[in-house]
Amino acid sequence: MASGTKAGRKLAGIWQMKALYLMLLPCLVWYFIFKYLPMYGVIISFKDYNFTDGILNSPWADPWYKYFQQFFESPYFSQLLSNTLLISLYKLVFGMFPSIVLAILFHECRISWLKRWVQTLSYMPHFLSWIIIYGISIAFLSETTGLINRWITEAGGGSIPFMNSTEWFRTVLVSTEIWKDLGWGAIIYLAAISAIDPTLYEAARVDGASRLRMIWHVTLPGIRNVITLLLILKIGNIMDAGFEQIFVFYNPRVYEVGDIIDTWVYRTGLEQMSFSLATTVGLFKSAIGFVLIIGANKLAKRWGGSIW
Repeated sequence: MASGTKAGRKLAGIWQMKALYLMLLPCLVWYFIFKYLPMYGVIISFKDYNFTDGILNSPWADPWYKYFQQFFESPYFSQLLSNTLLISLYKLVFGMFPSIVLAILFHECRISWLKRWVQTLSYMPHFLSWIIIYGISIAFLSETTGLINRWITEAGGGSIPFMNSTEWFRTVLVSTEIWKDLGWGAIIYLAAISAIDPTLYEAARVDGASRLRMIWHVTLPGIRNVITLLLILKIGNIMDAGFEQIFVFYNPRVYEVGDIIDTWVYRTGLEQMSFSLATTVGLFKSAIGFVLIIGANKLAKRWGGSIW
């Protein structure tokens, strides 16, 4: 009787919130179709897959870890893993701080028209494709016709191969990513800052705190949970170093420092038709990402900013 009453209350609660559940339904359907159904293809990692037999009829690999062993013993393994992790870490370390600073500057700006203009300009690069950003980068960084190299040569220096040099390639990747997502990343922090109780600022002002003191003691603690949450999400995706950007920007001269797991999987899986090996590498990458996000969430619990 009691359980029936409890179930009835739950059903009544669901019925009361039916509009919200209906709005949630397309999102769940999208996740089921595009995120969970494709996981069926993971079986290919353990099979000698071929087109004619299909996924179910293709023979099982012998041993079952054949393609994992092939990838781990590949001469490219250490290079791909280090490139993926280093590029992701550079983007994580150097990418978060500018967005936080920009959000704080927007919040502190008292000239409303200037704030609106700068906000709009900072958001615009986010909507550009990597192809367009690559074209802009070439216009500035090309060794022969780039604007920056023209300035350097006119000043008496030698031109620098920014786009084809192993020394500069990662810097170009990180810089262009920061420029593209700087304003967009600041939106979340700006929203978090706007949710801080204004009385905290008034109390700090009454106590004689300067603007820097208020930023340090009110603003930053107020957005600490958001920073932690975004950090966890980014750590969980640390194996995604940015396929689209690197695929557009890289060339064989910079494979040594720019070839990541995703680009290698693309070349191996589609160009060489080795689907089993490519799927194995993708599964390995997902497993590492899963472990990282669990670990990051446990670490974040100590600071009171965990996701679950």
